[in-house]
Amino acid sequence: MTHPAIQANNVAVITGAADGIGLAAAQTFASRGMKVVMADIDADKLKAAAASVEGGMAVPTDVAQLPQVEDLREAAISAYGRVDVLMNNAGTGVPATSWTGYEGWQKTLNVNLWGVINGCHSFIPTMLQQNAPGLVINTGSKQGITCPPGAPAYNVSKAAIKATTEALQHEFRNTEDCQLSAHLLVPGFTYTGMMRSFLPEKPDGAWDSQQVVDFMLAGIEQGDFYILCPDNDVTREMDNKRMQWAMADLIENRPPLSRWHPDYAAAFEAFMNE
Repeated sequence: MTHPAIQANNVAVITGAADGIGLAAAQTFASRGMKVVMADIDADKLKAAAASVEGGMAVPTDVAQLPQVEDLREAAISAYGRVDVLMNNAGTGVPATSWTGYEGWQKTLNVNLWGVINGCHSFIPTMLQQNAPGLVINTGSKQGITCPPGAPAYNVSKAAIKATTEALQHEFRNTEDCQLSAHLLVPGFTYTGMMRSFLPEKPDGAWDSQQVVDFMLAGIEQGDFYILCPDNDVTREMDNKRMQWAMADLIENRPPLSRWHPDYAAAFEAFMNE
């Protein structure tokens, strides 16, 4: 079975497509006969990536800038007349703490969160008017669910993407005759270009980007909204327990992020081993 939006001659627009998950998605959609419009802020890297995708169309885009995302939409419509799959995948992570690195907060939220918002506002009205099956896939993160310490700006951006995508799917299913569906892609430990800059070799525990895309497509075929990827070290069962523990902080009135609190280390380990 193939989702009706993922068909030969249909059109996919992918941001963050110059490397990693975005590039793997572009190559996979193209292998299925789709027209692929690839966006990324790095024009040179994007051009090289598009050369590896049959029929790939490169449109340099800063997703943090709404006019540029609107130009991306116009480029796709002008070239192909429609958009069937929108994959808001562009992302970044800039070091910042809760009270330092203000510019890092701005950049992370502008790219990660506003990139998704700009994509939705630019493309969804057009996709709705097509009155045809379509997909909106937003790339989140497990860090937006369990919020581990050390990267609050990134965690906030990905938690907001989760909330945005949940609201989007609710709106789609309550819009008469809507044929669009939204999906939240939550990769596990994945070896991407961003990681390659400080880890020259893929760790054994990491998936590669193609594994994530294959898992994503299988999840879409099943109708999954939450596409929560495992990796070579972390199973779905482990993820489930980590998420359960995180929510229990609120329910049981424990200190926030108690998973990393020394007073709860033994309890967390015992919980994971139950």
